[in-house]
Amino acid sequence: MPPLEALIRAELRHQRPRLVIATVAAIGVTCGSALLLGLSGWFITASALAGLAGPAVAHAFNYMLPSAFIRLLAIVRTGSRYVERVAGHEAALQGLGRLRPRLYARLAEGGHATRALAVGEASSRLIEDVDAIQTRFIRVAAPWALGAGLAVSAGMAALAHWTSAVALLVGAGALVLGSRWIAERWVRPAAALRQEAQGQLKARLTDLEAAVPEVRAWSLEGWATEEVAKVADQADAAGRVLAERSGHLMSWAGAVTGLSLAAATGLPLWLAPATPPAPLIALAALATAAGMEAALGLVTALRDAGAARAAAARLEPLMGADPDRAVQRPEGDSLQFSPAGPTFVGGSRVRIAGPSGAGKTTLIEQMMGLRPVEPGQMSAGGLDPALPDVDVRRLFAYAAQDVSLLNGTVAQNLRLADPKAPEALLWEALEDAALAERIAGASKGLDTPIGPGGAFLSGGERRRLSLARAYLRGSPWLVLDEPTEGLDARTEQQVLHRLKARLDRTAQGLVMISHRPAGVALCEAVIEVDGVTEAGGSALAVGEQGQPVGPQDAEVGH
Repeated sequence: MPPLEALIRAELRHQRPRLVIATVAAIGVTCGSALLLGLSGWFITASALAGLAGPAVAHAFNYMLPSAFIRLLAIVRTGSRYVERVAGHEAALQGLGRLRPRLYARLAEGGHATRALAVGEASSRLIEDVDAIQTRFIRVAAPWALGAGLAVSAGMAALAHWTSAVALLVGAGALVLGSRWIAERWVRPAAALRQEAQGQLKARLTDLEAAVPEVRAWSLEGWATEEVAKVADQADAAGRVLAERSGHLMSWAGAVTGLSLAAATGLPLWLAPATPPAPLIALAALATAAGMEAALGLVTALRDAGAARAAAARLEPLMGADPDRAVQRPEGDSLQFSPAGPTFVGGSRVRIAGPSGAGKTTLIEQMMGLRPVEPGQMSAGGLDPALPDVDVRRLFAYAAQDVSLLNGTVAQNLRLADPKAPEALLWEALEDAALAERIAGASKGLDTPIGPGGAFLSGGERRRLSLARAYLRGSPWLVLDEPTEGLDARTEQQVLHRLKARLDRTAQGLVMISHRPAGVALCEAVIEVDGVTEAGGSALAVGEQGQPVGPQDAEVGH
C-alpha cells in the first residue's frame, strides 16, 4: 500500500471513535430531516383541509401532537448536525495535524521528489493539498447517512403509494451513479488542474517576492506585475473550469431531483386504484425531497473526492519510507571522502579546494547526507551516508555559502542550532563570529528583528550570524563554505583569528571551502576537487596543506 494511503487509513482507524459518533449523528440528521419534512407536509396539508372543512372539523383536528413531534424532530436534526460537524471535523483536523509534520519532515530531508519543489509549490502541498485530504475524514458518514435517509424517506413515501417509494429509490440511484460518472470524467481532472495552477501561482509569487530588490533596481515593476497577472489568470481560469463543471454536477442533481418529485407525486395519482389523500401525497413529495437531499450529500462527497484524489497523487511521491524505521547513527567521528583516500579523525582541519564549479559544495553536502551519492563512495563515523537507513547529520555543524535566515530575531535564528541555548552561549557564539559588538549596540540586543531573509542586516552581518549559529551546535565537525566571503580584510582577519581560537578551545574538526588566502593557514590538509557529480562520481586528490599534490597522492573515486 502506498505510504500516504497507509498513513490515512491508519489515522482513520485512530479516529474511529469520533468518526463513529459523526456517522451516528449524520444518520440522525438525514433521518430527522426526512421525518421532519414528511410530517410537516402531511400536517400542513391536513390542517389546511381541516380548516376548509369547517369549524367542527377544525376543532376536532389534533394540532398539538403533530406540532410537538415537528419541534422534537427539529431539535434532533439541529443537535445531530452540531455533533456531526464537531466530531467529524475534529477527526479530520487531528488527522491532518499528524500528516503535515510528516510531509514537512520529508521536505526537510531534501529527497529527490522534494528537492525539485519551489518554495511556493511546497507551501501549496502542505496547505491546499493536505486540506483537500480532509474530505476522506468528514465524508466517511456520507454512505451511511444516505442509506438511512433513503430508507426512512422511502418508508414514508410508500404511505401514499408504493410507486412513490420506487420513484424515490430509482431517482436516488440515477443521481448517485450519474454524479459519480460526471465527477470522475469532468470534475476530478478540473480539480487536479486547479490545484496545480494554485501551486504554480504560489511558486511564482515566492520567486518574485525574493527578487524584489532586483525588480526595483532595474525598474521591472511592470514586468513583474505582468508575470503575476499571467499566472493569476491561469489559476483563475482553472478555478472557473472547476466551478463550471461542479455546476454541471449540481445541475444534474437538480434535474434528477425534480423528475423524482414529479414521479413520486404523479404516479400514485395515475396508478393507484383510489386517489390517495392529499396529506399523504404531500408527505410523499416532501419525503422524496428529503431522500434526494440525503443522496445529494453523497454527490457533494463525490465532487470533493476528485480534489482529494488529485491532492493525494501529488503528495504520495513526497512521503518516502516509514518514518518509524530503524535509523543508524554514527558512534565515531572519522571522515573519508573517497574509497581509497585517507581517513580524517576528529579534530582534523581540512580545506576543500578546486576551481569554481568543480563540485566542492556538492562533495561536502554528499558527506552530510544532504545530496544523493552512490553507496561506497564515502564514510562518516564509520557509516555510509548514501544508505537510506543512515543519518550522519549529528556529526556536522554547517554554515552554507548561501545564507538562509528566518524572519525573526537574532536569538531565534541562533537557537535553530540549539533551541535551549542560554543567552551566555549566544553571546559567546556572536563574539567568536565578530558580531557581538554590533548586536549589543542594537536597542533590543538578541531580540533585534532581522527581517525577511535577514534584510535588516548587511551581507557580511548575515554571513557572520550564520557562522555564529553553526558555532552553537556542538558537533564534532564544523563545516564552513566560504565563511569570509563578502567581508572586508580587517573583519576577515578577526573572524579567522577567533575561529582558530575556538577550534583550539573546543577541539572541533574543520572542513572548510575557501578561495581566500587568509583562510588557507587554518587547515592542515587539502583535498583538491576536480569534478563531482550528483551521483557521487568524483576525482579527488589529497595532500598536506601548502604542498603540491602529485600523481602519487591522487585518490580517485568512482
